[in-house]
Formats: sequence, structure tokens, C-alpha cells
Amino acid sequence: MTNRARRGLEAFLKRKAAVPTEDVSALTLRDGRELTLRIRRHPTARRLTLRIAPDGSEARVSIPRWAPFGEGRVFAASRIDWLTAQLAKVPQPETVGAGSALSFRGRDLVVTWRPDLPRSPAIVGDALQLGGPADNVSRRVQRWLEAEAIALMRADLAYYCDAAGMAAPDIRLSRAQRRWGSCSTSGTIRVNWRLVMAPDHVRRSVVAHEVAHLAHFDHSPAFHAFLASIYEHDIAVADRWLKRHGRSLHAPFG
Repeated sequence: MTNRARRGLEAFLKRKAAVPTEDVSALTLRDGRELTLRIRRHPTARRLTLRIAPDGSEARVSIPRWAPFGEGRVFAASRIDWLTAQLAKVPQPETVGAGSALSFRGRDLVVTWRPDLPRSPAIVGDALQLGGPADNVSRRVQRWLEAEAIALMRADLAYYCDAAGMAAPDIRLSRAQRRWGSCSTSGTIRVNWRLVMAPDHVRRSVVAHEVAHLAHFDHSPAFHAFLASIYEHDIAVADRWLKRHGRSLHAPFG
């Protein structure tokens, strides 16, 4: 390569690297509220897509890498009525305390606190009972849920890895808002701890999905066939549950 060609290539790469991939602004709704609007260029996007963050904190637009951010802003503004309707469906954060309703493995429990009860949470009938300080009930219930989540998910992981004929990798809890699970190129699996509140078949479907990625790091027909071979229920049923009720898992604890 000549010096001139090399300089041209370096200049091109610098211009390409300088192109921003994200733009954050505010979108004013019809009632005067302002909603954060986050626009991201996605390398594989072929069209503009719009969604609401699970907690309702922002609207997110994905655009092709060649599209201007202004196009994303116009796209979001043209769908203000849809955004307003979606925001109305977002569950409001709750303070978990005595008398709160809580879902655990798809089962409804009532948080019962009394100073004379043991400090550690325990299920008794249809109640999650605990004692200890009254001012940190919510945090202790969340820690209990997370401990239950990792124990259940480790068992799920061992089950599906055995079915797949592979060694079980490391699994960690995730607090992601957009994704229920992920599998890194190093093989580490992360699953959202809030899935412990969903029915068992839903949580297990996400673990099985990530195990299938250990064999097929894509969503090809081979991946879906592999997932169907190790997951004992109907994956479509679990996916529909998450689509319809997944947001509700983000309400408790904010």
C-alpha cells in the first residue's frame, strides 16, 4: 500500500470512528411530560424500531447505521400516542413491606412482618414471613429472592447442560432491564434475577435458551431445533408469557 493510500485509509477510519452511535434528547408528550429519548445506531438494523424501557424511564429508537439521528427523532414524535399508551401499561414501582403482594415462582404471596418473627424470610402457607428491622424489609426480601433465584437457576443450568451433553458453565444473576438472559463468548451465562417471580416454566425457558447458545451462538434454525430438543415445554408459551407479563416483574423494588 502506498503512503497516499495508507493516509487515505487512516483518514477514512478516523471519520468512521468519529461518527456517534448514540443520541440522547427529550421528547415532549401531549400532556406536557418529558420523556428521555435514546436513539442508537445498530450495525445490523434495516429499519427504525421504537420501544419503551421496561421501567418506563425512556423511549428507545434503533436506527440503521446510515440513518441520521433526526430521522429517529421524527419517527418517535410521530408515535407519541403509542408511547403514551405504552407508558400507561408500565407498572409503577412499589415499596415492598408488610401487607405487600409478591409473586414467587408464579405463586402469589403476602409479605407478613412482625417483630417477633425470625429475621430470615420464610414461606408459611400463602405468606412470606419475616421479622427483624421494619425499615429494611424490602431490601431483605429482595436478597432472599436473589438467593432463591441463583439456587434455582443453577439447578436449571445443570439440568439443561446434562440434557445437552455439555459441562455446566458459570451462571450469574443479571439486573438488566432489556434482556432476560445472555451468554457471553466466554461461555458465562447471565439470567435476570426477577425471573424467580415468574412461573417455573418461564424461568427455565430462559436458562434453556442460553444453554442452547453454548452450542449455537445465533438464532438459526439449528439453534431453535437444539433448544426444542432440551426444553421440556412449549417455548412459544413461555415467550408469550414474558411478552404479556414480563413488565410486571419490574414493578416490585422499583
